[in-house]
Amino acid sequence: MPNLAIIGAGIMGANHGRVALSTPDVTVTSVCDPDPQRAATLAKAIGAQYTTDLDEALADVDAVILATPSETHGELGARILRSGRDLLVEKPIATSVADARNLIDLAEKHDRVLMVGHVERFNPAVTELLQLVDDPLSLEITRVGPFSNRALADVLLDLMIHDVDLARTVAGSEIVAHRAATRIVRSAEQDLAFALLMFENGMIANITASRVSQNKIRRVTLTQRNDCVIADLLRQQVEVHRIEHSEFLSEGGVRYRQSGRVEIPFLSQHGEPLMHELRHFADCVVNRRRPIVSGEDGLAALEVCLQIRDTALVG
Repeated sequence: MPNLAIIGAGIMGANHGRVALSTPDVTVTSVCDPDPQRAATLAKAIGAQYTTDLDEALADVDAVILATPSETHGELGARILRSGRDLLVEKPIATSVADARNLIDLAEKHDRVLMVGHVERFNPAVTELLQLVDDPLSLEITRVGPFSNRALADVLLDLMIHDVDLARTVAGSEIVAHRAATRIVRSAEQDLAFALLMFENGMIANITASRVSQNKIRRVTLTQRNDCVIADLLRQQVEVHRIEHSEFLSEGGVRYRQSGRVEIPFLSQHGEPLMHELRHFADCVVNRRRPIVSGEDGLAALEVCLQIRDTALVG
């Protein structure tokens, strides 16, 4: 069981601490934050020590969860990897391609685990959906919710980056072209984004990300030649719509009917995605495994989101 430090005691750091407290594979022994009161509050809640000094936090730990603001990931992540500690860095891996590549190079140089916190990869509904991928034609992903004052980054790096990573995983192929539109609504950054991604293997993904919606929705619809898989990431439920018969009901194909059956698979795992993510990170640290979401995966999603931001039609 590795000893972990949480760097950053904000919302995500507190979430990691809360989940780690009830996860047998993980022990957090140190919390670090520049705000001593915030560090002390989280440390007390999970039975850890606290400090405002990064080097002190790294002294007696095997690995680190980096949950600081995104713009600090490049600098702090580099210090952590150079210290010889394994690293789970919250998404995005960094805010620039150069910083992301530097983290990947440092992890390789120092033989360290580098994992990126694209937590939806560990959602039980996503785990089930990935097992059902056969002949993907199209993917529709909706990730929308009400506006939050804690939103600091644009919606591309805050929300859509999860789904760019997920789309790459479903396709098993790289993105060769994209089109996008974004809009600033309530903040100084883009709050609404639409992206159409085209993959080398022919799959198309249509992604909607919004933090100005009235409802919170997290839904993935995968269309294949013989079925359609719908995953509700909030309810952690998957439906498989299998086509068994189709026919034209009128000459010229004006009327059309198809029939089949709906299956609701029993998920192979349940529980909070963050718990599965932390357990996987601990396993990678102990058994020196390559993470499901590697530094290279984090870089690939970051590159696409930055390109979208730079080329999108902005409203």
